[in-house]
Amino acid sequence: MRTRARKKPRHAVGPQQSLRVYRQAQSLGPAADLQLGLSLLEGTRKYASHPTHPQATAPMLRIYRPQPTVAFGQRDSRLPGFAAAQRASRDFGFEPVVRRAGGRAAAYTQGSIIVDHIEPDPDPIRESQARFSAFAELYAHALNMAGISARIGPLPHEYCYGEHSVHGFKPDEPDVRVKIIGTAQRQIATGWLFSSSIIVEDGQRIRRVLSETYRAMGLPWDPLTAGAANDVAPAVTVDDVESAILDVYASNWDLAEWVPRPS
Repeated sequence: MRTRARKKPRHAVGPQQSLRVYRQAQSLGPAADLQLGLSLLEGTRKYASHPTHPQATAPMLRIYRPQPTVAFGQRDSRLPGFAAAQRASRDFGFEPVVRRAGGRAAAYTQGSIIVDHIEPDPDPIRESQARFSAFAELYAHALNMAGISARIGPLPHEYCYGEHSVHGFKPDEPDVRVKIIGTAQRQIATGWLFSSSIIVEDGQRIRRVLSETYRAMGLPWDPLTAGAANDVAPAVTVDDVESAILDVYASNWDLAEWVPRPS
């Protein structure tokens, strides 16, 4: 896939005008999926000195559909109820993992899309806060293109609270609002990884597992903030949202499909 590059939404998402697109064929498992993102970020170290090295990570968009996962934050793992929350996750068929970036626990299934945007950058901290706004705008635009009424901003007492969360709503029922996208990022000296979880389907499963895990950890929140895009736009599918994301990216970057070399 290649399209003509156009003006990018904000320079905060990186100086390059081209991106490799790695559409991961299947999940490697919750822990391995998270580790692969970190390994690709580490590859920016090699890119800085040897950009053609097989282990170097060029500017990249990685997209995959995860296995059922509850991704806990570092702070969650230090709570007295963390072990009980892990058990509750497994009881509902979700594998618990602890991620290095992000806030509180978030959940997703095969009805979700994970998008990792990775770029080499000699000064990754400089635009780190602006990056949250830039990506929120990009993904909210993609959701609206897919037929989902979406806005940027946290819902009161939402799970894994974030100032740049993206929520969906029903235009004719303004009180029906659910968090659809949560984001996190990690930087090292040579680059950054911006990861977004986009919940399209399985809203009921996600509400149930988050209700039990947050209860176990003693964290207050409003379960009505959890859900999926098809709770507010019933006809939308994961394929619809993935296609819209790629369309928005294609209007801002020159995209090229990429398949990693066998190790």
